[in-house]
Amino acid sequence: MAGEPKAESQSLERYRDYLRLLARLQLDAGLQSKLDPSDVVQQTLLEAYQAMPGFRGQGDAELTGFLRRILANNLADAARRFHAGARDVTLEQSLQAGIEQSSSRLEAWLTAEQSSPSQQAMDREQLLRLAAALAELPADQRKAVELHHLKGWSLADVAQNMGRSKPAVMGLVFRGLKKLREHLNTKEAGPSHDA
Repeated sequence: MAGEPKAESQSLERYRDYLRLLARLQLDAGLQSKLDPSDVVQQTLLEAYQAMPGFRGQGDAELTGFLRRILANNLADAARRFHAGARDVTLEQSLQAGIEQSSSRLEAWLTAEQSSPSQQAMDREQLLRLAAALAELPADQRKAVELHHLKGWSLADVAQNMGRSKPAVMGLVFRGLKKLREHLNTKEAGPSHDA
């Protein structure tokens, strides 16, 4: 049908911020200066779109897994281009495991273990909204929140990585979380508050 390709691309587009978040979390500092996560995500979405006719998964959970695998392969390809150039299966497996771990941390941050299928669908939608809200934070706040909450780093480790004091990082995390809550609450309330 003529409308299907557009619907598929719009469906995949919903995952852009989520994939960009996962890519940022997996790129080491050396690669971040050479490679924009947005480029890897664009390639991932293109490959996913091209592979959709053969995709046999059911529902959002399988689609996000499918997208994470493509992202891990693209990150591994990018790392190879900037490093030795030879295929490194260990790197690919490490990136896939890292992406799955980051995704699990992100989901755990939002969901309870004992939720119904309808609740899980709402949680997955909220996961995409959280990724979009993180993308809107100032870069330092976003990085501090991502490293501390999504990579599980201690505040001291985040401070060392960012070249900041521990109290400065605590402030970045606090302000970042406050802005995330405000953003998510605004989105839940809806766009019209004219009264």
